Amino acid sequence: MTDRWARAEERYRQREADRRYRRDDRAWNRDARDARAKSRVVGREQDDWDDYEDDTTVIPRYSDDEPYEEPYEDPHEEPRAPARRVGRRSAPQRAEGRTSGRGKRSRVASRKAAERKRRRRNLWIIGGVFVLLFVAAAGFAGLKLAKRFEKAEDFAGPAGPLVVVQVQPGDTATQIADSMHAKGVVASSAAFYEAAVRNSNMNSLQPGYYAIPSHSPAAQAVTALVGKESRVGNLVVSEGRQLHDQQDVNTGSRKDGIYRKISEASCIGTANDRKCVSYEQLEAAGAGPDLVALGVPAWAVDSVRNVPDRSRQLEGLIAAGTLDFDPSGTPEQILKQLLTQSSRSYESTGLLSSGAETKLSPYQTLIAASLVEREALPQDMSKVARVIVNRLRVNQPLQFDSTVNYTLDRTEVATTDADRAKRNPWNTYAMPGLPATPISAPSLKALQAMENPEQGTWLYFVTIDKQGTTLFTESYTEHLRNIEKARQSGILDSGR
Repeated sequence: MTDRWARAEERYRQREADRRYRRDDRAWNRDARDARAKSRVVGREQDDWDDYEDDTTVIPRYSDDEPYEEPYEDPHEEPRAPARRVGRRSAPQRAEGRTSGRGKRSRVASRKAAERKRRRRNLWIIGGVFVLLFVAAAGFAGLKLAKRFEKAEDFAGPAGPLVVVQVQPGDTATQIADSMHAKGVVASSAAFYEAAVRNSNMNSLQPGYYAIPSHSPAAQAVTALVGKESRVGNLVVSEGRQLHDQQDVNTGSRKDGIYRKISEASCIGTANDRKCVSYEQLEAAGAGPDLVALGVPAWAVDSVRNVPDRSRQLEGLIAAGTLDFDPSGTPEQILKQLLTQSSRSYESTGLLSSGAETKLSPYQTLIAASLVEREALPQDMSKVARVIVNRLRVNQPLQFDSTVNYTLDRTEVATTDADRAKRNPWNTYAMPGLPATPISAPSLKALQAMENPEQGTWLYFVTIDKQGTTLFTESYTEHLRNIEKARQSGILDSGR
């Protein structure tokens, strides 16, 4: 009896332990297997106990005061519905569970609310930035629009002294307006621009230098600029013109030299206020020893330095054509401007590489071109250039009347025996070779003819009438007959 009671008590303790320490189904199954194995070992004795009805079995009592234990969950098993609890939890435990669930839900809601609040704040910030940018752009546009309709600053007058303003090739109205403002002609470039676009004569404005009164109202400045009297420093040099004045033997009239032309183009102002660079100032400046300051090109410096007459050292270096210079400069600055433009013009013809066939240096080519200019009409220039090259090759004197006339105060087509007999570095009757300097300003056509002379064997030529008919030959006998034709036409008659 005692053993049966002990075994019943053991089973009670076992069930109580199982209730308190719940295991998973696999543990329960394992215990069942063990129990079945044990029953097989016990054998008959076990069977006796199973058949025995024990009226001493104690049914345990469950109390709510005992703590509730959560069941063990194996992480490797599929989730299942929780086992039904025997009994129920106390009121504090139920309250704690509800509080825990609500706490989790509250934390999630708080995070979502914070996220929504952050998004709203970011949207406000981005919207504020866009508003600021829009306000700034609108303010800038409004300021520009206000300035556009604001009246440009302008002088009321009266106008002040003349100033020289340059209009560059390709300048727009805006660039001219800026130049006018920089020189103090107008109070603002905007005022000049507004007046310029209303004056149709601005479309025909030419590059160059203009003398305009300073502190002028913009409309008056535009009117002065397009007027005929404002252009200054505009020099026109005809082909074959020399530096110095000459007098014609037959008419007695003066033929103005290049220095005289420069002096006239340099004048600024009218009447008592007229200011010019004089002929004498230019002649003195042109004879100066500083060749670089005068603008003599590098390919001519050595030859010019050896010219026997300083007053003639710049002969031929100012090209024929239209040139512009700043008349407010010094005589040296004016000459440098003109020589610099001229050398660029000469070089554009290929002068620096032209001596391969003629065997002449660039400066010698310029000298020979000046002879072609004074001796030939355009249609005969390339033939006269060939005569010069042929005579130089055989060291035969050129014997050009133009070289005799060069040093004479009074000139004509024909020359006298006495004139031809005068020995000087320019008289090609008295010596072989080229003269010491060019004898005039050659045209570009004459220069090109000298750079590429026509092929031929001519050694002589003479113009036989006043229409300019010129005959060429390599025979001296035939040349004498041609000279007789010229005498009969009267072209060789002398006024002296």
